[in-house]
Amino acid sequence: MAERPENSLEAFQHSLALGVTGLESDVWLDSDGEPLLHHGPLHREPVPPLSLAGLFAACGTDFDLSLDVKGPGDVAARTVQVAREAGFDPSRLWLCGGSLSSAAWRRLDPDVRLVTDMRWRDAVLGGRRAMGLVSAAGIDAVNLRHGRWTRRLIRNAHEAGLLTFAWDVQFPWTMRWAVRRGLDAVYSDRPRLLVEVLAR
Repeated sequence: MAERPENSLEAFQHSLALGVTGLESDVWLDSDGEPLLHHGPLHREPVPPLSLAGLFAACGTDFDLSLDVKGPGDVAARTVQVAREAGFDPSRLWLCGGSLSSAAWRRLDPDVRLVTDMRWRDAVLGGRRAMGLVSAAGIDAVNLRHGRWTRRLIRNAHEAGLLTFAWDVQFPWTMRWAVRRGLDAVYSDRPRLLVEVLAR
């Protein structure tokens, strides 16, 4: 959203043109059961929601897509269905949910990737055991705000076979920090800067 209207088709196309390898959004269902991409409640302005099918139609399928599953209804199931219909590789679809609840989505597709935004307190106090429980539940990655990751937490996650994702990575120093710490993926509102810093 630092370079184009947040969560717009223009923003997604712009990011991919810069060389970003993945996109991120929230996914909700509208009253007709269509998955819509939008940060925050669907009625929020100024950017109208973009349909998931519309994203694939305009941008193709050659990118990773991380979606925070939001709202009532069977959002995850419809999201996977629309992705399949578009020919999107399910191993590039990352469904994010709270705690271990996202583990239930494994039944939707054996290849879909699952992410938990487990509470930082649980990750710290639970240590290796907490990461082991996440991994045993069939979840692939843990997503925390960048400043919450410590070397120990990253090591615990990696030893459990989990990937480590960091959100709110907005400045050159936090981008370099993420690389030095060994994080596996970062989320940023500044795609041009991210691509430039990571290339260096």
